[in-house]
Amino acid sequence: MSLQAILYTPTPPALQILDQLKLPHESVYVPICTCEDAYDAIKRMVVRGAPAIAIVAALALAVELSSGGLPSEVGESAGDARAYVHRRLDYLVQSRPTAVNLADAAGKLKAVVSAEAGTAEAVVGRYVEAAEKMLVDDVMDNENIGRFGAEWILENAKVGEGEEKGMVAVLTHCNTGSLATAGYGTALGIIRSLNSRSNLTHIYCTETRPYNQGSRLTAFELVHDKIPATLITDSMASSLMSLKSIAAVIVGADRVAANGDTANKIGTYQLAIVAKYHGVKFVVAAPTTSIDMKTASGKDIVIEHRPGKEVTNVETVATAARGINVYNPSFDVTPKGLIDAIVTEKGVAVKDAGGDFGLSRFF
Repeated sequence: MSLQAILYTPTPPALQILDQLKLPHESVYVPICTCEDAYDAIKRMVVRGAPAIAIVAALALAVELSSGGLPSEVGESAGDARAYVHRRLDYLVQSRPTAVNLADAAGKLKAVVSAEAGTAEAVVGRYVEAAEKMLVDDVMDNENIGRFGAEWILENAKVGEGEEKGMVAVLTHCNTGSLATAGYGTALGIIRSLNSRSNLTHIYCTETRPYNQGSRLTAFELVHDKIPATLITDSMASSLMSLKSIAAVIVGADRVAANGDTANKIGTYQLAIVAKYHGVKFVVAAPTTSIDMKTASGKDIVIEHRPGKEVTNVETVATAARGINVYNPSFDVTPKGLIDAIVTEKGVAVKDAGGDFGLSRFF
């Protein structure tokens, strides 16, 4: 059974998340009872991964509403309830602006409550029902991404011959598994699918500096699932591709622009360049909720910057010279020209002769 980052029970409503700051040393679940709890957990990366962030935010408000109802100062009409839900969702979206899944979920939930014309209680009920459905749908979507991605790689990437016929080795970056989603994973979901089909020889995962999501989280999941894997530092990817037969680099995405440019964990862009040079397929795995048709290209994506101490310190131990300036963007943008396929729960998008992925067909 895959690891679970999100534990939710509807009756009575309760939400717990795995504290990913403590992994791989401890597995500790912390309760999320309010939107403030969720905002803090997302901001501090207690929970991370674009799909998981969206679901935790949505469910946090569901728990808050189910447990305490509307604050007395808000009012008791359906209009008051709708306005309150909108305000709380707007607040949650600010916790992680680059991850479009969160804004997408908030927009959909706003539409749900706006369509409810009944009582305030009915508005709350509709919201809770919709938020709970997002949790279920995410797992199903990830399983579909895994299936579509595995099939595309086996049909289009370099696969083994002879005794290794139909076998592939792949490389991944950051964490895109059960710890970053409601379950199964996006890029790691494709890898799980390849492994379940007995088509995977090996997976290499980068440590993903400076926050080490690869060494702390992806490696943790791979060991847990007993998938044959090897950890490398980020700077070893070029050497690895020159010496090993890698079929594909598989990564996730926090945002996919309308033209196919992709924002993902810092270091993704350089992996795409290296993959292109070595003739390795570069595959982006993302649910359609990560596709932002309102953002024309990667140039329009605002990149979040993280505290410099993530680079200069490991926990409380300094690893860099005091006083040094730090550049620490959380994401970079990979141009569409370096991407071979974008895998969604609805199918695989590849570029046409004009270099267009045609992502609008998924909507």
